Amino acid sequence: VSPFLSLLLSISAGLSEAEIDSMKFLCHDKITKRRRESVRSGRELFEILMEQQHIASDNLHFLRKLLEHIRRGDLVSQLEQFEEGGGLGAPGDQPDEQEKPNDVICENVGRDWKKLLRELGMPEVKLDRIEADYQFKLYEQLVQGLREWQRWKGKDAKVADLIKALRGCHLNLVADLAEE
Repeated sequence: VSPFLSLLLSISAGLSEAEIDSMKFLCHDKITKRRRESVRSGRELFEILMEQQHIASDNLHFLRKLLEHIRRGDLVSQLEQFEEGGGLGAPGDQPDEQEKPNDVICENVGRDWKKLLRELGMPEVKLDRIEADYQFKLYEQLVQGLREWQRWKGKDAKVADLIKALRGCHLNLVADLAEE
């Protein structure tokens, strides 16, 4: 299965009817009225845009603009992850099962999530993007931050590094819980 088509299918599944209508409106100068009116899903819209070469696996600029205009930062992030990693996260890109962060970390870090991820070396831009995409959802910010760290580090994302970073942030109780 093509990672690009998987990305488009995933984005399509996350779109509401109103968002699809907004995207169709934004494609006014790209797609004829008759074709726009026949579109009922994001997948159908993406098929037309691919057919007309407005979007492709190596040309995501127009799709990014559409998602930004309908204010879907979460889907823009998904698009950026695809661009950065060349896919939606192939199994080989993920840490081994025993190396995945423990739920204990997510449940106990709280407002210090940015401090922890800075300690892990995450770029400030990525932290700001996560914060903007998951405003007022503290737990989700940390979950997404840790996932981004895992993607960024790949096979080098180790629990030992997480524990070291927790201790570096003076979150020793959380580090002890994670070690268990």
